[in-house]
Amino acid sequence: MLREATTDDVNLMLSWRNQETNRQVSKTSHRITADEHAAWWSRVRADPAHRILMYVHDGLTAGVVTFSDLRPDRPRTASWGFYLDADGLAGRGATLPAWLGVMRAAVDYAFDVLALDRLDGEVLAHNTVVRQMNRRFRFVEGTGHRVTHNGREVEVVPISLTRENRRRR
Repeated sequence: MLREATTDDVNLMLSWRNQETNRQVSKTSHRITADEHAAWWSRVRADPAHRILMYVHDGLTAGVVTFSDLRPDRPRTASWGFYLDADGLAGRGATLPAWLGVMRAAVDYAFDVLALDRLDGEVLAHNTVVRQMNRRFRFVEGTGHRVTHNGREVEVVPISLTRENRRRR
């Protein structure tokens, strides 16, 4: 289940985003400061081109889903990403079920609530596990390219999923 993020969620989001597991697979790999995070939250929470949602798994808040660059014109598109409470879920033995759940919930939200025609994203090339999961959900990879982000060079692979190719349950 997804719910709208609130100011009460900000510290939780930051703590999860700064978990080592999440930093290793993100373009921004440094520990994000409270000031950086507060500036981001201030920017996105009122921006109609963004949706920040909390993922609830087995009754516990367990992750964050972001939609950005929401375009209301045809074709209706957005970019997305997510991260989970990797440490907490691993401790409960719930990582894989939560991962599958957050992806299902995010794809459903994108096409059923936001009424998108295409959902875009990106994944770091070395993140082979996520790339495999993306393919399971029928995301198509584009050609990877190198970018420099915060002084670090990484290879980014674009992904996309169209409404027509979406896997139905």
